[in-house]
Amino acid sequence: MPETMRAAVYDRAGSAQDTLRVTEIERPEPGPGEVRVRMRLSGVNPTDWKSRAGARGELAYDYVVPNQDGAGVIDAVGEGVDPSRLGQRVWVWFGQWQRQHGTAAEWIVVPERQAVPLPDDASFALGASMGIPALTAHRCLFADGPIEGQTVLVAGGAGAVGHYAIELAKHAGARVIATVSSAEKAKLAEAAGADVVINYREGDTEDAIRHAAPGGVDRVVEVAPGANLELDLAVLAPAGTIVSYASDEPELTARTYALMRGNVTLRFVLIYTVPDEALEAAIAGVGAALRDGALSELPAHAFGLDEIAAAHDAVEQGAVGKVFVGL
Repeated sequence: MPETMRAAVYDRAGSAQDTLRVTEIERPEPGPGEVRVRMRLSGVNPTDWKSRAGARGELAYDYVVPNQDGAGVIDAVGEGVDPSRLGQRVWVWFGQWQRQHGTAAEWIVVPERQAVPLPDDASFALGASMGIPALTAHRCLFADGPIEGQTVLVAGGAGAVGHYAIELAKHAGARVIATVSSAEKAKLAEAAGADVVINYREGDTEDAIRHAAPGGVDRVVEVAPGANLELDLAVLAPAGTIVSYASDEPELTARTYALMRGNVTLRFVLIYTVPDEALEAAIAGVGAALRDGALSELPAHAFGLDEIAAAHDAVEQGAVGKVFVGL
């Protein structure tokens, strides 16, 4: 009889409470070029609940194990994989992207490149935060070249992507201005190392950014382009770049001449579909920052596997910090 494991699954799109359940499924075995990871933590991202809710359309499988990110220990390797990887602590990215089995299970099998060594002094919680948020932040920051000596504006500096955008930018030698919506979130952005933190619910945000960066900001990492594009254009330096990794509106309207006049680069990032070369650069960059101790944990919201529906609901409802499922 094959070995089994506990996993969270859903077999149709819908709400977390209606679709997610925990059951026993067959434990996977690694094939050529693959590793099996005994998961310790599964990180939950907005794309995880959106996929479960039906954002990607009909399920391609009879059931899906959710979640893209996680951290654990390699306990089996397939043909062609160096046996020295056995026992290695790793962080996992794209666990469920175009696959049936994500990280919300006791074990996952992935191509060995998707299990990245986790430094001994980095916690599993930090490792399980790296995938979608940190890789997205890296691509937003570096898609248009080095940022050393530049000023970067990070919108939503207390979110997971914003948090790692601040830390990766500081690690690369940039000056960082972050915007937030509350005093609680301001503390998080300050802890991440932002040089200037602006609560956009208090006072004139454009004036505050202009005061902090009289010559304009060189790059904007944007979470809400529909709401913020005019502000971004107003504070952008000549030939600056605005990079959006999320969308608050189904369509974006911009004044073409304002973009042309400023020689503005307007870029959009979906980390799942960036070119392979860019993805490899992000993995290497995030790994280097981890080894240098430049990245830190967000406040954790921990759930057990049997609480998977509550974990997805917490992310959907905008929990401040990082939501994990323990395995």
